[in-house]
Amino acid sequence: MRSLLASILFALVVSVKCANFAFEDEQLTDADIGDFSDIAFGNASDATLLEGCRASPGTPEWPLEEEWSRLNSSLEGALIKGVPPAIVCYNGTFQDQAACNFLLFNTSFNRFYINDPVTQFSEWPEGDTCHLRPASGETCTQGGFPEYVVNATTAKQIQIAVNFARNRNLRLVIKNTGHDLVGRSAGFGSLSIWTHWLKEFEFLPQYEIGEYSGMAARVGSGIESWEMFARMNTHNMTTLVAGGYTVGAYGGWTAGGGHSAMASLYGMGADQPLSLQVVTADGRFVTADMNQNTDLFYALRGGGGSTFGVVTSLVIKAHPPTKLLAFTISYSVGGGFNTSVPAHTEAFWKGFDIYHEFGNKVVDNNGTACYVSRLSGDSTFSFTTDIELPNVSEDYLTAFVKPLVDDLEGLGLNVTTMAPYAASNWGAASQGVGEMPGSTRFGSRLLPRENLAEPGSDLFKATQLALRESIEAGYTFHGIHMQPTEEVGGYPGNNAVNPAFRKAIMHADLFDYTPMRGITPTAFTASHEALDSAMDKWRAVSPGAGAYFNECDVEEPDWQQAFFGTNYPKLLDIKRDRDPWGLFYAPTTVGSEDWVVVTDDGLPTQNGPLCRADSEEARRGHRKTKKRSA
Repeated sequence: MRSLLASILFALVVSVKCANFAFEDEQLTDADIGDFSDIAFGNASDATLLEGCRASPGTPEWPLEEEWSRLNSSLEGALIKGVPPAIVCYNGTFQDQAACNFLLFNTSFNRFYINDPVTQFSEWPEGDTCHLRPASGETCTQGGFPEYVVNATTAKQIQIAVNFARNRNLRLVIKNTGHDLVGRSAGFGSLSIWTHWLKEFEFLPQYEIGEYSGMAARVGSGIESWEMFARMNTHNMTTLVAGGYTVGAYGGWTAGGGHSAMASLYGMGADQPLSLQVVTADGRFVTADMNQNTDLFYALRGGGGSTFGVVTSLVIKAHPPTKLLAFTISYSVGGGFNTSVPAHTEAFWKGFDIYHEFGNKVVDNNGTACYVSRLSGDSTFSFTTDIELPNVSEDYLTAFVKPLVDDLEGLGLNVTTMAPYAASNWGAASQGVGEMPGSTRFGSRLLPRENLAEPGSDLFKATQLALRESIEAGYTFHGIHMQPTEEVGGYPGNNAVNPAFRKAIMHADLFDYTPMRGITPTAFTASHEALDSAMDKWRAVSPGAGAYFNECDVEEPDWQQAFFGTNYPKLLDIKRDRDPWGLFYAPTTVGSEDWVVVTDDGLPTQNGPLCRADSEEARRGHRKTKKRSA
């Protein structure tokens, strides 16, 4: 009896501790709203659909300065003017040569950009309107940087921001760390909710919900991946994160699926939540789990970020401590090993075939393998891979990869290896410093296991040819072997992860490093058409497969199928039920087909008003684009 009573008391303590973080206990009330109707809650049952465009600076609907000031007062001073960081390098009011020099020479040694409220780590989707090294006479403009940012440290502030944006017809964006690669945390004329500082953490040695009973952790949505490794060590457990990077572990990464080096062992990031706290489009703060708000619980686990609400915290599964070892293999042909000799080039590609055959063995042993293959300017083909296995010894991993190394050397390739070591992408070695913006485009594909399961089959040969031709065209290929099936994802299951992930053996990216800055819209479009042509070959050998929502081409054809597969109709129903206003918009998210960003140059950036797709403004923009490209 005493033991039973102790267990009950312990469970009660756990449940009380897990109720909310302190920052979530501070919520918006009717008394807070008072006569400030701009921050009043919404009612989905009487929502009115917008006609035309979201308000933006210079339009009659745009809030007056005194209204922004009143909003800031309700937020207790958390409203920030969205100032592009590189503006200090341009002539004008903000010019500051010392600050500019700091950006030019010192940001690789600190956390300036990761802690900046408006930085976008992929610059071209914002419009690249205020970059760090301006040419003579070049100006800095606001572009797709948000006009205002709410530095959210309480649930109440997020609720106020959501209500104000909805009631005032503003474009709303959500930013955690800014690692989104296609502009989902940027937006012309937008109000941004910045969740970066929601970093609370609580380890739960015993947590029970539904059929789950075991270790768990309650995590703030602003925690970065690298920050979790110290907590894993402290509590002798493992949680899934993006790796040792500054990518937010529990924002868009989880919402979009979230792959990692543990994908073949523990599944996707979206397989980990047991409960989520979220502010919905009506401004309400709710819990979503397997017992309540089950539609949100489904959608927020794999249905894409910036779509269904603003997540403030999650309860996630914690796994036993898991060690990850890596073994590096590399080889190349070219230079001294001349690619003008056909036999040498063919040896390279035979090695490519052998490696992909071996990838089946890697994932069947709960491992992942991350590799890069490229054609350099001096006609050198190079290949480098890290084969990663969990919970094995150095001797085991060495013996595991030896057949692959022997086969590659048997082709006459000059193979270089690195003895087993703690995987560099599973730890906090970077300590979160040095992240800087860049600008590139790429496409992705989730290649089904059947494509690489039978070496010598017509499908295997066709897949290898499609990959080879894309590398020979000058693109950089990045492939990650993984097998995140529903079985390894485990309980609670039934989430919105792209079904293509469940059948995949590889998440493959194709990078186009064409410089985006300063090129004409015509050149930009031509560059993308060439990349898309290469990707079409991948799509042709994997019909009905898909692409990874978080790492994708924003112009992916039939993106609804590619990113969400058969889940899309259900997700769209949830979106329209929960957000009939279309408040949460980001490119290629569920329901985004109802909207168009009208840009002056016709490019797929966020540097233009957000308008209903059926609006006259959108039609005028479409006509203008067609005329310009003719």
